[in-house]
Amino acid sequence: MTRKIFWEDPYRTELATQVAAVDGDEVTLEATILYAMSGGQESDAGSIADRPVLEARKAGADIVYRLAPGHGLRPGEPVTLRLDWERRYRLMRLHLAAEIVLELTSRAFPGIEKIGAHIAADKARIDFAWDASLAPALPGIALAAEAIIAADHPIVSAFSDEPTGRRYWEIAGFARVPCGGTHLSRTGEIGALALKRANPGKGKERIEIRLA
Repeated sequence: MTRKIFWEDPYRTELATQVAAVDGDEVTLEATILYAMSGGQESDAGSIADRPVLEARKAGADIVYRLAPGHGLRPGEPVTLRLDWERRYRLMRLHLAAEIVLELTSRAFPGIEKIGAHIAADKARIDFAWDASLAPALPGIALAAEAIIAADHPIVSAFSDEPTGRRYWEIAGFARVPCGGTHLSRTGEIGALALKRANPGKGKERIEIRLA
């Protein structure tokens, strides 16, 4: 099982570890700081022994990284991982912003169903099954989100069930949400944000979130 240091310390940008297994262009590590796409949050960018990671994917309790052909790494070999921190930090900020907006939207529209989400480095989006425009509610949702951000609440991120890898984030007095992504330490780190409504199809509504 790959030890996921990005859960223990999501702000860590470099890690010395060892190669656990090699299968052609794919390698598995003893420990990692490089997140693999899950729950809508895109994979991190980074390198293993100065070799750029081309793709990351979950494989049970492991994370498998694809490198360019001829990478030359072998099981047991010591390697250094380096994380593209600028990208990771934007993902973390947009991820938490989207989670807060989702929680506020669910409260404003009882019964609304989330049907998709995607967190990229330039913007986040949340898709809902809903028959009416969410646009009239966006200013109120944005104000409520901005108040949570401005209050600079501490964020707890921990295991709810460690053997199964289930995790959550929590802002005391606001919400406790199951989530296995990488999370900020405080809400104030999100900074200013902007919300936009889109309509991806009949019976669907989308809220896009950008860092202002």
